[in-house]
Amino acid sequence: MNEPAWTMGVEEEYLLVERETGALITKQPPGLMETVSNVRHGLVARELFDSQIEIGTDVCSNLKELRADIWVLRQAVAEAAAEYGMAPIAASSHPFARWLSQQYTDKERYRVLTADLQAVTRRLLISGLHVHVGIEDPDLRIDLMDQAAYFLPHLLALSTSSPFWEGRDTGLKCYRLTVGEALPRTGFPEKFSSWSEFRRHIDVLVRAGIIEDSTMVWWHIRPSERYPTVEMRVTDLPTRMEDTIALAAMYVCLMRMLWRLRQENRRWRSYANFLLSENLWRAERYGINGELMDFGRGVLVPFSDLLEELIELVRPDAEALNCVAEIEHTRTICERGTSADRQLAVYRGALEEGATEDEALKAVVDALIVDTIAPPEI
Repeated sequence: MNEPAWTMGVEEEYLLVERETGALITKQPPGLMETVSNVRHGLVARELFDSQIEIGTDVCSNLKELRADIWVLRQAVAEAAAEYGMAPIAASSHPFARWLSQQYTDKERYRVLTADLQAVTRRLLISGLHVHVGIEDPDLRIDLMDQAAYFLPHLLALSTSSPFWEGRDTGLKCYRLTVGEALPRTGFPEKFSSWSEFRRHIDVLVRAGIIEDSTMVWWHIRPSERYPTVEMRVTDLPTRMEDTIALAAMYVCLMRMLWRLRQENRRWRSYANFLLSENLWRAERYGINGELMDFGRGVLVPFSDLLEELIELVRPDAEALNCVAEIEHTRTICERGTSADRQLAVYRGALEEGATEDEALKAVVDALIVDTIAPPEI
């Protein structure tokens, strides 16, 4: 089998806040989208709520191109928002926003979605990171998707950025998935033997009029409906850009590693979804500071140890794709903490210095604004 091109693309969903108060906006000002689009036309889009804006990179052939695209788009959104006294934050939840006060975006897809799902959509005030990896062969996409599911908890742990919900410390490093799991057709994907089997199952729901297409199947990883890619959707949105780049690099290298095993007539062992879900929960709860299950050994292992094993596992692929520095940056994430760790440190530090709850939460937003547009370090 010919080696896939390993093209990649990233989607990031930002929350728009008032610069002075840190509060999430309720209505997007007219002209904002047009201002951003003047910089990168066609790569910005509205999301479910008016307080969100999504960017999407071009199809990139390497991490250097991906980094350049994300940097330009983050800067474009920040500069456009500044004209209206606003700023974007790259985080999967706002520290103190109330979902009941948010307004939907006036778009046909979202009107259909909210009519169908009702109150479930009202709480979806969450943002994520989606990474696409180009794999031309459809059957190979299905095969690698199945095997890659094992590593989704590891990727989530490295990305956590949603520790707060409606002004409270949830006790979780990622609260976003708890909110998103209220949707139907979420979680780990079913195990399919081929592309045709996957399509047969999707078409059952399409013919019944339940869904329009597979974009309304919100698994943690899925074949894209529009592109010849496998889309990883499990992760929170990292606040710092270099963390997004590192996660994209780790994901594409994992996919190449699994393809490499296949070339040697080997494959990663498959485990039941309920076991994978246990590891995912541990990643949600503890992030990089906890332990995940090594199912092969049947023991809990500190995440930092598992990360070292992961880095060595994909090192040949990182060398082939020229992204060793990006892969090794995951160690930096583990050492300094994720966005969730930083948010909690800022919040607790402010309280210790005598700030009120509201002031401490505002300090978290201020830190998110700064980190969102911080220049890349790798």
